[in-house]
Amino acid sequence: MEVLHLLKWFYPGIKLKRWLFVFALGVMLISLGMALVFNYEYLGRIEEEIFLFIYKTFGSYDYGAMLTVGTVIVIIGACIMLYSTRSIIRSIIAVIIPDKSTKLIDLIYRERKLGRGPSITVIGGGHGLSVLLRGIKSSTNNVSAVVTVADDGGSSGRLREELGIIPPGDLRNCLVALADTEPLMEKLFQYRFEGNTALAGHSFGNLFIAAMNEVTGDMETALKESSKVLAVKGRVIPASKESVRLDAVMTDGTVVEGESQIPEAHKKIRRVQLFPRKVEAVPAAIEAIETADAIILGPGSLYTSIMPNLLVDGVAKALRTSRAIKIYICNVMTQPGETDNYTASAHAKAILDHAGKGAIDYVLVNSAPVPKEFLDATNAVPVEVDEDKINAMGMGLIKTDLISDTDAGRHDPDKLCKAVMKIIYELGKRH
Repeated sequence: MEVLHLLKWFYPGIKLKRWLFVFALGVMLISLGMALVFNYEYLGRIEEEIFLFIYKTFGSYDYGAMLTVGTVIVIIGACIMLYSTRSIIRSIIAVIIPDKSTKLIDLIYRERKLGRGPSITVIGGGHGLSVLLRGIKSSTNNVSAVVTVADDGGSSGRLREELGIIPPGDLRNCLVALADTEPLMEKLFQYRFEGNTALAGHSFGNLFIAAMNEVTGDMETALKESSKVLAVKGRVIPASKESVRLDAVMTDGTVVEGESQIPEAHKKIRRVQLFPRKVEAVPAAIEAIETADAIILGPGSLYTSIMPNLLVDGVAKALRTSRAIKIYICNVMTQPGETDNYTASAHAKAILDHAGKGAIDYVLVNSAPVPKEFLDATNAVPVEVDEDKINAMGMGLIKTDLISDTDAGRHDPDKLCKAVMKIIYELGKRH
């Protein structure tokens, strides 16, 4: 079977045979030239003809002339080998990269460089996490996204209710954010059906992941297979494969059930909890946290995107005991109904209250002003940075411009990536 496989290289129409033969010709010429240069005596008839040619050309036999002829033949053979090698590579690239928009050396360099990047595990969900992933994939291929499974609204909520699967929405957003694929494929996965049909409101990506889950019988496997379709750089891992509900206990003692209902209550949150209380983590999620060089929490909704991950069994413990550098990316703006009047230290304290001391080493905050026109159009306000309180809790504070120039009030993927990688490379050595 191995011999038959090798013979496929010589099948008609693959445009490789001619260049393989040209390459062989180059090898033969180099061998001949080297023999002449070192005056080997086993060339027989070929050497006699070359001697005769030199004698007729120069009027006498001259070893220097033989050396020159041999060197020229070596150079010609080397040029033929280089040209045939280039042609073979171009023929292969034409199949692998049909549009020729990517140079092979650029592709190789990028893959090798990103493959040596730090191992980063991000924990969260929602739009904020996908923004971070869009930026971070330009610096490393070794990224794992541990994503919340508590979403119960929109298309995800309907699929969760009807099919009994974990909500695919946040998982889909992370897959698309980490994808290295055609823009049309990204648009397809994010496309949301309209109209009055049963499909209205569903995104194609959610349906695709739901179908893949049915085919493979397991959501973790479904995500791995979906990653191949989108050429995902990294891993997307659900925090748990169990169906859970996120509840919030308010300061007045009332309990609000359901992730989508928590911001609608417009009450101050004391803590959040999962139902059922004991929820088993996906082993790959724990492993990603334990082996990471850096762990990033957020950005994203504090109680409904970040916290649900920390409440899954084993996640908070793995976070606390990890020797990785741990960074919390604070939101640019407060979130109405969830973090009204929260300062940066209040965000960090809420995480420590749920995950325990040691869950955060550094808090990364935005230092750039939010455009006034955006502030006038929203009920949210910029998060106040109270550095003294953060330092008093034993955490470092890093302030830099993180705001998007095109989407006011939100983080910019490139600025976020630059800031995070700077922290990892400059401060991660201390851990």
